[in-house]
Amino acid sequence: MAGAVADVLSDSEFATIFPFERFNRMQREALPALTESDANVVASAPTASGKTVLAELAICRTLDVGGTALFVAPLRALTNEKEAEWDRFESLGYSVYVVTGERDLNSRRAERADVLVMTPEKVDSATRKHDSPKYDFVTDVTCCVIDEVHLLDADRRGSVLEVAVSRLRRLCDPRIVALSATMQNVRDVAEWLDCPPESTFDFGDDYRPVDLHADVKTYTHGENAFADKYRRLYRALDLAEVHLREEGQALVFVSSRQDTVRAAEKARDELAARDVPMSARGDGDFQERAGELENDTLRRSVSDGVAFHHAGLSKHDKDRIEAWFREGHIELLFSTSTLAWGVNLPARCVVIRDTKLHDPLEGEVDMSPLDVLQMFGRAGRPGYDDVGYAWVVCDGSEADKYRTLLREGKPIESRLAEDLDSHLNAEIAMGTIRDLEDVMDWLETTFYYVRAGSEPAKYGFADLRERVRETLDGLVEGGFVSLDEDLSVSGTPIGRLASAYYLRLETASRFADLADPADRDEEGGDGGKGADENRGIDPEAILRAVAGAAEFESASARQAERDAINAVLGGPDVAVELGAGGRKVLAVLKAGTLGSTPSELRSDAWIIRQNALRLLGALRAFLARLAGPEEANCVRRTEARVEHGVSADAVGLTAIPGVGPGRASKLAAAEITTPAEARAAGTEGLVAAGLGEGVADAVLENARELPAPAVDWGAFPGRIAAGENELCEITVHNEGGDARGGVRVTVNGIEMSQTTTYLGETTLPVGVFGGDIDELEFAVRVTFPDLPIRPVVETRTVVVE
Repeated sequence: MAGAVADVLSDSEFATIFPFERFNRMQREALPALTESDANVVASAPTASGKTVLAELAICRTLDVGGTALFVAPLRALTNEKEAEWDRFESLGYSVYVVTGERDLNSRRAERADVLVMTPEKVDSATRKHDSPKYDFVTDVTCCVIDEVHLLDADRRGSVLEVAVSRLRRLCDPRIVALSATMQNVRDVAEWLDCPPESTFDFGDDYRPVDLHADVKTYTHGENAFADKYRRLYRALDLAEVHLREEGQALVFVSSRQDTVRAAEKARDELAARDVPMSARGDGDFQERAGELENDTLRRSVSDGVAFHHAGLSKHDKDRIEAWFREGHIELLFSTSTLAWGVNLPARCVVIRDTKLHDPLEGEVDMSPLDVLQMFGRAGRPGYDDVGYAWVVCDGSEADKYRTLLREGKPIESRLAEDLDSHLNAEIAMGTIRDLEDVMDWLETTFYYVRAGSEPAKYGFADLRERVRETLDGLVEGGFVSLDEDLSVSGTPIGRLASAYYLRLETASRFADLADPADRDEEGGDGGKGADENRGIDPEAILRAVAGAAEFESASARQAERDAINAVLGGPDVAVELGAGGRKVLAVLKAGTLGSTPSELRSDAWIIRQNALRLLGALRAFLARLAGPEEANCVRRTEARVEHGVSADAVGLTAIPGVGPGRASKLAAAEITTPAEARAAGTEGLVAAGLGEGVADAVLENARELPAPAVDWGAFPGRIAAGENELCEITVHNEGGDARGGVRVTVNGIEMSQTTTYLGETTLPVGVFGGDIDELEFAVRVTFPDLPIRPVVETRTVVVE
């Protein structure tokens, strides 16, 4: 049988991993390029045509010759799904490992993995740090499979994918297999990846397993946005109803998680009112199975054959919804756009109800054309439907725009120009670009350069090199890059920090300014409690620096949120320099430190806090490098308060593993506010404060693993005669766990000596000089920049006689 898996892979152990007997037409045509050659491959094909099999064939060839494969998935949610799905490789003795966040990375597993699964952002991060022991595994990749390479045209994320792939090619030159939905300019992508014509495939709509009927339906736009959602919902139900009555299924895409729930609830009532038969209602066995769902609202909805799907559901519930939709028990499913990029879940009818989305950081934005086309690709179930139907519901003023998109598609563009300065800075900071010639060589490795060559007028190809040189000059002027007389370039401390922490360059400059005492007043700090002990830095200045970061420049505040914002900030005239969006971010962060976010701000609070925590971590690194450990420690305590929602008194307790906001607040109420006080309280004291005995034992054990500095003043005098001096030594011992710490010695507030080191035993020389004042107050401050523990301070007074 032509194309039979058993015949094609007759001599391979991998024949058993494919859950079907025969490759389809598209797969058969690509087979020789994937399995009989090591040339790069680019394949553009309609959604649901079987592109994942092409990825798996490339991985099989890589594993067969002892190589390491990297699969680049467009979304983090999909990386976990691939790990589960590819247990088929695990069954043959190969290791599949998903590389996620920095904290969760198991570098040993990554180094030993045969198949790595990463998002573009993680590939970018890993390749930036490729020369560190933790990430050097990335240079062992011999084949890189890019799923949905048309993500190149996505706002912000597209440039990340572009530079990460270009960098990976320079580091280890792996084979590249790039897969995409239908795109106009597949040849441009092939040219960028040096893919020969014989392994460049542009599979057209005739390879689509189900024909597609796609069109636009308009609705009458009103004055009330809430009412408009329901107008579009009724329009969507009108389009879906005919297919539901024929025992077909419909998939409706809406703008947010909350909207999936509300739309499903309203649709249940409306379908009942229209007397649309839904098979789930009379299926007793399915009704019983619906009881397995963890989400109460979802459980009630599913009983009528209507469901919702979004990233906030548990994996347990998402898996069941997907399975039941495939089985036909769920006939109408409401989802966010993530489902379009993820699980292959086709339906006879697809409707995009919402073409505009609310982004907490961007305000109202148009759905990207890539998302629209990706969603339409879900229309039509192979083996069940002859035709798939897809509709965009939009205002009449936008109908022509979407009809043109559906008729002509769109070429994939480079987004590198939008963030060229940040990406060029990153390459210089890493040392992959060392001089002006390298800058131009790097430019030629980008998709940006290829697209500019294809569309010279659109991209201004004639001036491209000049624009890149201007970008480099801007980096030099901004203090991110040093340019020497011999035209060699190198990253400055600020440039390297900006690259390491993925900061917009405007934000990096803002953070560097906060590290400079001369510029701190401009950040709006109120010089409140804690400012003096942290040499001018206080939580207010820290939160304002983050709220004003460029990463939040598009944050917006709805009218209904403004009273709550003013209440948190203390009035409408506070922090006006941040603008409405920045004031909202600041209000969310300040409310977070109190553990009480107003209900009006909760819908966007989680995403704002997550972004802010990343920025706070970066700010801490800036201050540790450019200011000192005390300033960095102030940021760390502020960061922990935002993360845990605890008081300034209790925040130090969150350094103890196992102590979250509840236990920290309980202990602080009993006047136990630091790890040192927890150690001193012992199990008995912790139990008296309200902890269970087993928990108290664990907390005590974990507290003992934290650093416990003690100051030995040695032969330090209590008196000294005027005009005399004495050189003494002060030793700081750490009687607990290891940690990086700063030790600073001052006399009457003036710094005499300081050092930052991993604390074991540190000795500092201190001079005692009898001057023309009556007393000398010496203070030793031990500060931990990476822990939310207040500095430990010990003092001695010397009387001048």
